[in-house]
Amino acid sequence: MKMQLRDEVLSKVPEVTLSFWIVKIAATTLGETGGDSVTMTLDWGYLAGTFLFLSALVALVAAQIVARKFQPWLYWATIVASTTFGTTMADFADRSLGLGYAGGSMILFVCLVGVLAVWYWSEKTISVETVSTPKVETFYWAAITFSQTLGTALGDWIADSGLGYEGGAILFAAGLAVLAALYVWTDISRVLLFWAAFILTRPLGATFGDFLDKPVGNGGLAFSRPLASALIAILILILLLVLPQRPGRHPRFAQASLPS
Repeated sequence: MKMQLRDEVLSKVPEVTLSFWIVKIAATTLGETGGDSVTMTLDWGYLAGTFLFLSALVALVAAQIVARKFQPWLYWATIVASTTFGTTMADFADRSLGLGYAGGSMILFVCLVGVLAVWYWSEKTISVETVSTPKVETFYWAAITFSQTLGTALGDWIADSGLGYEGGAILFAAGLAVLAALYVWTDISRVLLFWAAFILTRPLGATFGDFLDKPVGNGGLAFSRPLASALIAILILILLLVLPQRPGRHPRFAQASLPS
């Protein structure tokens, strides 16, 4: 006679807890100020900045896939690379290519849905708890990158629509509060809520980053972009040292033979 035994497989990405979201928001804020530091303060321009951060992202994703287990520092460095690339890529599409915030957001949304659809078609799930093989990691990082870029475009779109940076941050924070309430009080798919929250934390970080470094006349605090980036990077390092960083787990079933 055979029966199924349940064990667990460690994921290559962190467990999704409150500490995950705290570090994620800080990382997305760094992505905004860091990306703008290169493209605007150092005057590299959006295209050169995009290639720079794309190169870093590709190298880090490759290292992440090659790694045999979850490495907190490597994982969050890859997240920061994806969010800085998202910042410069969204700005390049919106401003240099003239797609505008609405057009850029729609294209990125379609790309994100497409990646998630192919991922689901291939694996029958898009849960981040299953990220433990190179194939699934490739889907995961593609979805992460598109969601980060989409979040940048959404943040700029809302901020420039009349709400400003403070209004945009409040709007996206309210959206995250709604998702948290749905998580606590409803049975809506946790996977769906995760991806919705992952997208919304990006524009929240983007609007907060813009609030830090934009001129006072434009509703910001006029911090130096490099200084703001350095302070946020130090904050992330401290958070990684003091907050728990555990790999996610997902169940795996195996057939076991039992004596008759």
